[in-house]
Amino acid sequence: MPDRAGDRHVDALLDILRDGEFHSGDVIGERLGVTRAAVWKQLKRLQEQGLELDSVKGRGYRLAPGTELLDSAQILSSLKPMPLPIDLDVYASTDSTNQRLLSRTELGRGNFCLAEHQTAGRGRRGRVWQSPFGANLYLSAAWDFREGAAALEGLSLAVGLAVVHAIGRQASTRLQLKWPNDLLWEGRKIAGVLLEISGDPAGECRVIIGIGINLRLTARQRSVVDQPCADLTEAVGTFVSKNRLASALIEELVQTLVRFERDGFPAFADEWAAYDAFRGKEVRVQTAANQWLVGTCRGVDHHGALQLSTAEGMISYRGGEVSLRGAENDT
Repeated sequence: MPDRAGDRHVDALLDILRDGEFHSGDVIGERLGVTRAAVWKQLKRLQEQGLELDSVKGRGYRLAPGTELLDSAQILSSLKPMPLPIDLDVYASTDSTNQRLLSRTELGRGNFCLAEHQTAGRGRRGRVWQSPFGANLYLSAAWDFREGAAALEGLSLAVGLAVVHAIGRQASTRLQLKWPNDLLWEGRKIAGVLLEISGDPAGECRVIIGIGINLRLTARQRSVVDQPCADLTEAVGTFVSKNRLASALIEELVQTLVRFERDGFPAFADEWAAYDAFRGKEVRVQTAANQWLVGTCRGVDHHGALQLSTAEGMISYRGGEVSLRGAENDT
C-alpha cells in the first residue's frame, strides 16, 4: 500500500523548500511535526532520488539554484482559454505518469499528469526513462480517439512537433526530430515521446502520451543514460521555467490533438520534414528481427512511415518496428 502519510510529509517538505531560501532542520521539523533527524532522512532520500539541494552549516537547506518545483495552480492559471476542461494531477513521486493515467477508467480528453520523479519511468521498446527528482519535466496526457488505431498513424510525430513548439515558446534553440519519437539538440537526445494505446483497434481507443524533457542534468545523471543526451539549460544557456514549459506543452498538445483528430498526419507532414534530423542522410535501421539495414533516409510519407532508399529499392517502415541510427554514430 502507498505510504500516504509519507507522501504528505514529502509534499509539505517541498512546499517549505519551494521558495529557494535556506531553512534550518529545526524549523522544518517544527513545521512538519517531526524530529530534525527525520527531516535529515527525508532530505537524504530526496537527494538520492536526484533532487539537487544546497546544505550550509548554520543556515540549513535550500533547493539548488535553478531548481523549480511543479506548481499546479501556476500551471493552470497560465493556460490560455482551452476548448475543453483541463484536469491536472501533480505528484512529487510516482511509478510512471503514463501508468497513473492508464490505471484510471473515467478518462476522456484533457487529462494530464505531471511528476517530479518517476520510479519506473519507461521509454520506447521497453527502455527505462531515467527520471531524477526535480531535474526534468515528466508529463502524460490521455486522449480518446473514435476512429481506431489505424487513424493514429503519425501521431507520435505530430506530438514531437507539439513539444518543439512548446520549447520554442520558452527559449530560442535549434531542435531536430528523429523518427519516430525523439527530439535532438546537436545530435543528442533532449526529449522523447512514448504512446501507449488501449481499446478497440477498429473503434474507440485511448492513447496515453508520455513526454520527457531534460531540463537540467548533472554529470552523474548523464552517466546512467544509455545514449548521448543534452538538456535545455545547456541548449539555451540559462534556466528554463518548468511550470511555464508545462503550461505551454499542455496548450500545444491540446491544439495538436484536436487538429490531428480532424486532419490526421498529412496536416503535419511538411512541417515535420523541416525538422527531420536524418532526411537525405545515410542511416542504419534495426528491424524487429534485430537485423540492420543501411540506406538513405528519404523522410516520411503522409502516414508518418519512414522511407528508406536501399539497394533493393524503397522500403517503408512504421513506428514500433525499427530503431533508427545515424550511419556514423549512435544518435
